Amino acid sequence: MLELRKNAKYNLIVPTSMGVRITPVDRQVVQTSNMYRMQATSAESNVLNVASSLGKSTLVLTTFVKDSPIALFIKAELRKRNIAYIGKDVEQGGPWGYRHQFNIADSGYGLRGPRVANDRAGEVGRTLNVKDFDLNQIFNVDGAQILHLSGLVAALSKETTEFCLELARFAKKAGTKIAFDLNYRASFWKGREEELSRSFSEIASLADILIGNEEDFQLSLGIKGPDAGGKDIASKIEGFKGMIECVKKAYPNVSYYATTLREVKNANEHLWGAISYGDGKWTVIDPRPIQVLDRIGGGDGFVAGLLYGIVSEFDIEKATQFGWASGVLATTTLDDYATPADEEQIWSIWKGNARVKR
Repeated sequence: MLELRKNAKYNLIVPTSMGVRITPVDRQVVQTSNMYRMQATSAESNVLNVASSLGKSTLVLTTFVKDSPIALFIKAELRKRNIAYIGKDVEQGGPWGYRHQFNIADSGYGLRGPRVANDRAGEVGRTLNVKDFDLNQIFNVDGAQILHLSGLVAALSKETTEFCLELARFAKKAGTKIAFDLNYRASFWKGREEELSRSFSEIASLADILIGNEEDFQLSLGIKGPDAGGKDIASKIEGFKGMIECVKKAYPNVSYYATTLREVKNANEHLWGAISYGDGKWTVIDPRPIQVLDRIGGGDGFVAGLLYGIVSEFDIEKATQFGWASGVLATTTLDDYATPADEEQIWSIWKGNARVKR
């Protein structure tokens, strides 16, 4: 079990680039829809939502477009979700200047899979810089138990890569544990492979928790693990175990490893599982069928529940189970994140108990 800093003001901190997602209502497709639902979102803030909903202290480090109504909407949504934020207001710089990213995504239905379009031109989050944050106040004076970093932010721009590196270095010296979700995206890495490989390897060398699938470890960290021997779930489990054995040799400082297992039957039904390693043992949750309203955020929900479990001092098996069920909860809502009413709601999902609670 990780020894977390006691009496820290923040249980979880994430750096992120906040944006909005617009989704056609009634599971319709983007190209024919004229009615949309808008929500404030980012993969990293989604990871805070289980903890913030269940009484933990969370913080977002981000940037906003000054005087933007979208920025005001995002700030209001974060406050509503009990997530504190620190972020510089950046001048827009005219109509062709900065703005918050737009994510346009439908939910899919049946054999029609979801489609996602990211519009990130002029994204204000690409300007994240440690000079805009008092790291001594955040990590030394206030204190944080876990800093969660995502490969999406670490690869977003040269500025955000350096930002994540400096955050990790400072947090480590301050006694904060570091979680790193590799989140490899080929489009983010194009033309920057050598630079990002070095940066991701350094962050991984500082990390206490590594999250990612086989491809993430291979492409982000250059770890050549054993061939999984196929794409079925059993092969994926054995392939991940073999990969982790290789990663442990390269990054012996890491205490916990985790990933989800997903097989898509159709947009409304998936097989959902998880696997983790820590405290000298494997935890394998064999994929179980789940019903899906909107799949986006399921993986973030898993990480959210896993990290909530860790800061709540669950052992790794219990934390993995909580993460699995938190991911399920996220896929049953139209939000990109899980918002549990209490721990009991998560554990009822884990137990398969869908009976009415009165």
